[in-house]
This record gives sequence, structure tokens and C-alpha cells, in this order.
Amino acid sequence: MTRVITYGTFDLLHWGHVRLLERAAAMGDELIVGLSTDEFNSEKHKEAYHNYDHRKFILEAIRYVDKVIPEKSWDQKIEDVKKYDIDIFVMGDDWKGKFDFLNDYCEVVYLPRTKGISTTQIKDDLR
Repeated sequence: MTRVITYGTFDLLHWGHVRLLERAAAMGDELIVGLSTDEFNSEKHKEAYHNYDHRKFILEAIRYVDKVIPEKSWDQKIEDVKKYDIDIFVMGDDWKGKFDFLNDYCEVVYLPRTKGISTTQIKDDLR
């Protein structure tokens, strides 16, 4: 069984998020999503519109997602890769190079972001 993991806030869920999850899920048999907690978002000076429980509820309803775990810190990724026996770590290519240290534990893949959509764009448009 090939296990894949990705991380994010997944706030104001849009088709770009779903597309990323679809492509990540296609790389293996099981997709785990590390979802940033409200406390971790606060540490990152990032404010989500939806709280953790609501974002988790939405992610769990997506057919590509098999499991949602809380992301509480930047440093937990190695521990998660080991704990969940992860084969592939996936992130958007705007993070390219930032997680290469995980190559010692699993394959690291940076997927191209979906053109024409982003949470930042949605927030800007709403303002």
C-alpha cells in the first residue's frame, strides 16, 4: 500500500484545493491530510475564515481524502511520515525545496498549483 500525505490550511475550499487533493490521491492508495490547527495558523500569523473543526468536516467529505490529522507545528512532518508509514509527501510547487529534508524518509513531490485560483485571490476579490 502506498501512502501519501499533504498539509495545508484548506480554508475557503475551492476547485484548486480539490484538484490538488485529486492529484495527490492518484499517487497512492491512501491520502492523509495534515490540516493546520487554528493555534498553528495563529503562530504563522495566518487567519482562516473557517475554524479547524469546520475545515476538517469539509475535507473529510471529499472522496480523495482518507484521513485528516491535525498539523500543530512545522516540526511534526518527520514524525508524521514515520508514524503513518508515508511513501510520498506532496505539496504545491510554491513550496518547492522547502521540504526536501523529507527525502531521507520518503519521496517528496511538488505539484504545480492550479492556474487562475487561490485562497488569497478569493479573499482579495471579496474585499
